[in-house]
Amino acid sequence: MADAITSTTNARVKEIVSLRKRRERDRTGTFIIEGVRELERATDAKIELIEVFSCDDLASPVARTFLSTLDSTSMSEKAFAKCSYRDRSDGVIAIARQFDTALGSFHPPPDAVLLTLEAIEKPGNLGTMMRTALAAGAAGVICADPATDVFNPNVVRASLGAVFAVPLAVTDTTTAIEWLTGNGFGIYSTTPAGDVEPWSVDFASGAAVVVGSESSGLSLPWLDGASALVRIPMAERADSINAAMAAGVMLFEAARQRAKT
Repeated sequence: MADAITSTTNARVKEIVSLRKRRERDRTGTFIIEGVRELERATDAKIELIEVFSCDDLASPVARTFLSTLDSTSMSEKAFAKCSYRDRSDGVIAIARQFDTALGSFHPPPDAVLLTLEAIEKPGNLGTMMRTALAAGAAGVICADPATDVFNPNVVRASLGAVFAVPLAVTDTTTAIEWLTGNGFGIYSTTPAGDVEPWSVDFASGAAVVVGSESSGLSLPWLDGASALVRIPMAERADSINAAMAAGVMLFEAARQRAKT
């Protein structure tokens, strides 16, 4: 085991902190994962962990058990606090290698339900959508023209590690539409201007649930290329719902229908 890190100016501490910035994640091809649950899912998915760091003073019993299976570098509480991006840490954080998110490596079953997202801006929403996709049994997530990268630490945190458990592809809108259409997936785009409701859509065969950005919704290619424009009914005084909530409504309606078949 390496010598314990005690200084907040240590080079490894600075490296971890720098990976909060997308520029550094893109430059190095690495990202950070904090939390036992997230790291357990990462190891289950065979994500390459370059180095694991731990803080005995913060480690929960569950964290101690997990850490017993790995080599880790010890940190003082002060040094670890500098690295941590969570309000309540369980004393474990790692630098990991970014995994393949190319659409060419994405191979869901032809009759699957997929969640497709365009230009999602908020890391918390993106992570929540991935967590919801996993819970609803979606076979994968496609991120088209993402405004925040999937390796953002707050995406990992909000997903509770689902980012490692659900197949994921990142591409642009044009390529995503071509891929979905070419592989026989129906494109069900959510919009307040939609003319059908979620329970009127047949999700029994290959289907892509499409949700747009929090600020502007879906772009014209997703609306023009849709198999159907889907509207989520709301009470009279409401004119919108959170993008992650919209994804949840659609995905669990698909799950309800498919559970009957």
